[in-house]
Amino acid sequence: MARNVDLQLFRRSVPAEVKLVLLGLVCVVLLVVDANSRLLNPVRQAIGIGLYPFQRAVMLPRDAVTLVQDYTNAARMLQQESDDLRRQRIELSQVVTNAAQLLTENEQLRRLLGVVEQRPAYPTVVVEVLYEPVTPFRRRLVFNKGSRDGIAPGMPVIDEGGVVGQVIRVTPFSAEAAMLTDEQLAIPVQLLRNGLRLIAFGSTVPGKLEVRYFSSDADIRVGDALVTSGVGGGFPSGLSVATVQSVERDAASGFARALAEPTAYPERYRHFLVLKVPLNQATEKDTQANQLSSEEPADATR
Repeated sequence: MARNVDLQLFRRSVPAEVKLVLLGLVCVVLLVVDANSRLLNPVRQAIGIGLYPFQRAVMLPRDAVTLVQDYTNAARMLQQESDDLRRQRIELSQVVTNAAQLLTENEQLRRLLGVVEQRPAYPTVVVEVLYEPVTPFRRRLVFNKGSRDGIAPGMPVIDEGGVVGQVIRVTPFSAEAAMLTDEQLAIPVQLLRNGLRLIAFGSTVPGKLEVRYFSSDADIRVGDALVTSGVGGGFPSGLSVATVQSVERDAASGFARALAEPTAYPERYRHFLVLKVPLNQATEKDTQANQLSSEEPADATR
């Protein structure tokens, strides 16, 4: 028995244009309804819940890239903040050090001003140490002022502790001074206790002065203060020089030797005073003495 076969090849369906128009009308209706009422909110929520896993899966690469970028930026920011904090700590430590140094220098300058007020007879020049020549046999200091500021060779250098040294070489813009402990420097001193006049020299012992050429029975003791005697006119009298630390007496030779520690500490400070002592003071004294000695025979003849 033969079956009736219904072929679908030539059956006509709804055209695609009509479907497009109908779907467009449906979309417009849905838009109007969604804009003017809340009837489609449950449908939207259901669709959103269904699409959320797919949205998360699609955004996973973006989230991974963002996470890596955030971690990298955070590490860079932490490193930069650490560098900034370290730099600020170093700068603050430098500021504190500079403030302490300025405070120390101000205190020293005040003490130097006190020395100037105590000795108004001699004008002074405040000098600053440029550098200290490193030599094993000489102790020198180079200052930032010279003959242009009235400094000349032979002028004494002092601080609040006493005599530091003596200017030995001068240029228009700098001056070189030999410290008391330099072996080539000698200074006339006297004991403050009894007025005994002596001569102090730079010693081979680092940081010490040596008093020579006095008799073994001289009245000198440990702890005696040495001050400038003013003999020769190079150093004003009464400036503190050193304190006697030890005395060695040699009965066989009849002479004694003493070691003293300077009261000034040039290695601790940067600013000093140069006393403008008249260099022709000794010459004038010698001239007056010669005139007096030449006048005495004339008076005797008369």
